[in-house]
Amino acid sequence: MTAAVPERPLPAPDEPDTAPFWAATRSHKLTYQVCLDCGDVVFYPRRHCTGCLSGSLDWRASAGLGTVYTFTVIRQHGHPYFRSRLPYVVGWIDLAEGFRMLAEIAVPPADAAVGLPVQLSWEDHAEVSIPVFRPA
Repeated sequence: MTAAVPERPLPAPDEPDTAPFWAATRSHKLTYQVCLDCGDVVFYPRRHCTGCLSGSLDWRASAGLGTVYTFTVIRQHGHPYFRSRLPYVVGWIDLAEGFRMLAEIAVPPADAAVGLPVQLSWEDHAEVSIPVFRPA
């Protein structure tokens, strides 16, 4: 008898600051914000600009192209879902639109590298899709 694969813990799709971001993931859109007052790019989603504190933010869609800024190989994890996937790579991705995000990089650990060009892909779930990056 094969053991059931543990379920991935997922974000709350109705959290006020991030709800529009998670709603967009269902359509495979990676979104970020731009301040309409000062022009700063804002990520992760929030209610105010981190540069000038304005509440005038506009949502934009990213093309999903970037490069690995830094990464780590996860070799131990306490949660059953992530433990079932060991080892895996997580890194900071510099997106072409000017923001940096933390995400899984779907490569064998030996192939992970700083400066690796990556493109967005998705891990689909019922209420949200999780952004994952693969080599471009």
